[in-house]
Amino acid sequence: MKYSKLNLAKEAIRHKGFIRKIPDIFRMVSMWKKGIYPMRFIDIILPALGILYVVSPLDLIPDFIFPVVGVMDDLAILSLAIPKLIKEVDKFLLWEAEQKMGGDTKIIDAEIIE
Repeated sequence: MKYSKLNLAKEAIRHKGFIRKIPDIFRMVSMWKKGIYPMRFIDIILPALGILYVVSPLDLIPDFIFPVVGVMDDLAILSLAIPKLIKEVDKFLLWEAEQKMGGDTKIIDAEIIE
């Protein structure tokens, strides 16, 4: 199924739990920087660059020249960055749960229930 940029943006913005996971994002990055949490550099840098692009005043398509299209490119970037970041945070939370249960315990398949 093909998604338009607008549909992708709507999905990214209403992504459940993003606001609640902000402290987890900071904890994940902190543990990654300390070398405690194993994560690929690309898995954190791509969402970070996407969010930086959105908050940056520089755009490929300026908002003040093309108001609707300018906002659409920001929403498209968010629709790609937020789900990637949430997926990475979910992996981190599973890893953290494994660490709390003991190093020899491994979670193979789990569903996060809110």
